[in-house]
Amino acid sequence: MINLNRECAYPFLRLGIIGGGQLGRMMASQAKQMGFYVAVLDPTPNSPAGHFADVEIVGDFYDPQKLQELVHASEVVTYDIEHIDAVFLKKISAASGFRIHPAPELLEIIQDKWRQKEIFAQHGIPVPRFQQVDEVDFAACQRFGFPVVQKLRFGGYDGRGVKILSTPDDLVTALPGNSMLEEYVALEKELAVMVARSTHGEMKCYAVVEMQFAAPGNILDILVAPARISESLQRRAQEMAVACVEALQGVGVFGVELFLSQQGQLLVNEIAPRPHNSGHYTIEACATSQFEQHLRAIAGLPLGSTQLLSPAVMLNLLGGPNQSGPPVVEGLAELLAIPGLSFHWYGKAETRPLRKMGHVTILNENIDIALQHARRVKEILKIRA
Repeated sequence: MINLNRECAYPFLRLGIIGGGQLGRMMASQAKQMGFYVAVLDPTPNSPAGHFADVEIVGDFYDPQKLQELVHASEVVTYDIEHIDAVFLKKISAASGFRIHPAPELLEIIQDKWRQKEIFAQHGIPVPRFQQVDEVDFAACQRFGFPVVQKLRFGGYDGRGVKILSTPDDLVTALPGNSMLEEYVALEKELAVMVARSTHGEMKCYAVVEMQFAAPGNILDILVAPARISESLQRRAQEMAVACVEALQGVGVFGVELFLSQQGQLLVNEIAPRPHNSGHYTIEACATSQFEQHLRAIAGLPLGSTQLLSPAVMLNLLGGPNQSGPPVVEGLAELLAIPGLSFHWYGKAETRPLRKMGHVTILNENIDIALQHARRVKEILKIRA
């Protein structure tokens, strides 16, 4: 019988992961390397994370029976996706004392983009001006001026659930659903910081990185680590990211996204309560990857070094346009000839347009050379069906 109230009995921790996508896959792979038992819950049989799991439970993220089955099979439960049943997890955690990190109460806040912003604003963390609205109409938008950003309070990710309303004519294309409006920030750069906080309150912060997004879809295209900004801005961004995690009293690894405005102002955009696309570079470029750090944090183990061992560029590999079906990768041999490149494939059974199928990380002391290699990757690698 497992004693769920004892401290982590490393290396025999039983880890449950809600979500079997690429984040769960990389988490599960790291967990197996560390000697953990891994159970995964995902709606799709043979999910990417399921390839590495000791047990794969097939079920919906809002199915109480399946969630309870995973929790009972685990000493510590975490997740790789926010769109899960936080209400049920909060209930079972309170009733039975199961360890779920980050806490379901925190997840409830994160799931609502307006509440998330409210918490940060209450703690004095700079954020763009925002307001909850019952209806996205001309009067509401006029309080901000055009252009204005509409964000759905619930369910958005990877650019979904966000709409820029440039003129009053765009109101007819406003997104349906509970929303908030946010001032439009003219950007110099989009930045991100990974922050870890353990069950003991130990905190560590990774380097600030810069993100470049691609249309359509507004999905992260290329990431540069470290960000090409001043040391003072780096320190300020890290301080703000740490303040966000402290405000939430989070346990685990968190991806904090920030705006650097054209006027040089830093503003927090949003936070992800899990490993994040902007932290994939840490697998090769840092002393401790974001996935190992997350496991250390939620298991009550000492946090690892966040030292950046080499500058890096990370590039997402997306499904090609008009391509749906079993994936075929073209150009892999030429890709692997690029010096300093590491290739990650997520094991998804089907490619779709703009679906994240894998990523590459390129290490080079010269960021410009690494960026040249990344542009070469985009030319030679194609994912087709």
